[in-house]
Amino acid sequence: MAATTSTAAHTDRLTMNLGSTTRAQGVASRQRSRWLHPAVKPALFAIGLLPFAWLFYGAWANTLGANPAEALIRASGDWTLRFLCLTLAISPVRQWFNLPPLARFRRMVGLFTFFYAVSHFLSYAWLDQGFALDAILRDIAKRPFILVGSLALLLLTPLAATSLNRAIKWMGSSRWQALHRVVYGIAGLGLLHFFWMRAAKNDFAEVAIYAVILAVLLGWRLNRWIRSKHARATG
Repeated sequence: MAATTSTAAHTDRLTMNLGSTTRAQGVASRQRSRWLHPAVKPALFAIGLLPFAWLFYGAWANTLGANPAEALIRASGDWTLRFLCLTLAISPVRQWFNLPPLARFRRMVGLFTFFYAVSHFLSYAWLDQGFALDAILRDIAKRPFILVGSLALLLLTPLAATSLNRAIKWMGSSRWQALHRVVYGIAGLGLLHFFWMRAAKNDFAEVAIYAVILAVLLGWRLNRWIRSKHARATG
C-alpha cells in the first residue's frame, strides 16, 4: 500500500513538472511568435525614424536651443552610437532570452546606424563647414576626433552597401562575415570619437556608460569565439 502511494505521488510530481515545462514552453513560443507578427517590422521602422523626425522638427521650429547647429550635430551623433549598440546587442539578447526572431531586425537596425552616421556627417559638413570640401578636409586632418569619426563612417559604408542577401551570395558567406566583423573596430572608433569630443568639456559620464555597454557586448562575442575555438580543438 505504501509503495503504491509513493509511486502515485512520484507520478503526480512528474505530471506537475511536465505541465510546468509545457506551460513555460508555451509562453516562450508565444513570446517568439509576437516578434514574427507582420506589423512588428513596420512599427520598428517607424520608431527608428522618430529621432530623425524630432530633430527635423526641432530644426524647422527652432526649438533646439541657443546653438541649433551644435545640437543637431551632437544629437545625430548620439543616435548613431545608440543604434550601433542596439545592432551589436541583437545577437546576445536573442541568445540570452531565446528569441531567434530578433535576427530578422538586425539588418534594419544596422542600416539605421548608417543612416544616422550619414546624417551626423552631413550636419557637420553643412552647418559647421558650409559644404566647403577644402575646409572639411583641412578640419579632418587638423582635429583627431573628426578624423576618427570620418574613418568610422568610411568603414561603415561597405557594411551598409553589402547588407542585402544578394551581396552575401555574391561575396560568399565567409568573406561577407569577415567584412562585417569590421563593425567591432567601428564600435571602438565611434567610442573614441565620442570620448575625444567630450574630453573638450571634461564630461566623461556618458562616455563611461557607452564604454561599459560596448565592453559587455564585445566581451560576449570574445567569450563565444574562445569557447568555439576550444570546442573545435577538443572535438
